[in-house]
Amino acid sequence: MGATTRTRTADTALTTAEKAFELLTCEPAPLVFDARPVPGLPDATMPLDKLRKLLVFERYDSDTTDELWRQLAHHAREWGPAWVVGAIGVALPALTHLAAKISRGYARHADDVDSEVLAGFLQALRTADLAPPRLWLRLCWAAWRAGVAVVKADDGEELPLDLSTGSRSPRMPYGHPDLLLGRAAAAGLITADTAEVISATRFGDALVEQLAAERGVTASVLRMRRRRAERVVAAAVTRGDLTGPVRAPGRRENSVAA
Repeated sequence: MGATTRTRTADTALTTAEKAFELLTCEPAPLVFDARPVPGLPDATMPLDKLRKLLVFERYDSDTTDELWRQLAHHAREWGPAWVVGAIGVALPALTHLAAKISRGYARHADDVDSEVLAGFLQALRTADLAPPRLWLRLCWAAWRAGVAVVKADDGEELPLDLSTGSRSPRMPYGHPDLLLGRAAAAGLITADTAEVISATRFGDALVEQLAAERGVTASVLRMRRRRAERVVAAAVTRGDLTGPVRAPGRRENSVAA
């Protein structure tokens, strides 16, 4: 995962959780996870920090990931506070990445975002149904929603200090990005489903991984489709194709299918 730079204090909920995890996994008695019952993982026991490194640097299928997080969630629920800290520690690379993405552009809320991302994940870790598939995705989705709620609550909190008091004409092509995407779909440049993916992931709270799972494709495939569609829309805006009357849908050379 790429690092995202942001302004934050030295001690946030996530950095504090990392320090607790380091204490839990240091010698001479690190907390050990039995990976043998989890298909796809090494047939061995290992300290939790080693397990985390495996998850960061190796790719595992959804069956392996689901079973791993069923085990970790069960341990956190049944085996005491040390395993709560341990499970959170294993998830921290992903949680830190989510928090950084959410707080981009909201630096003054970064600490609050960290706290809510951790709280959302912890609540799901304690209460989520462990039987259905995509458990890891559902845990991350809960963390994401909790963090996004912080910055959503700040939207419209106050007017910008440099807001002009005079009237002025709106910039072309006028309106919210959703309207722009709607016009692109109506013109047949992109499909309605692709427009929904762009809107939900760029301007809403949805994760690409969540939408990809719903559509039965991988996240990388959906990101590629989104990227192609965004290029088509950007080119159409540059040409002025999305201003004025929208042409009836038709097959176009540069249209993008979902």
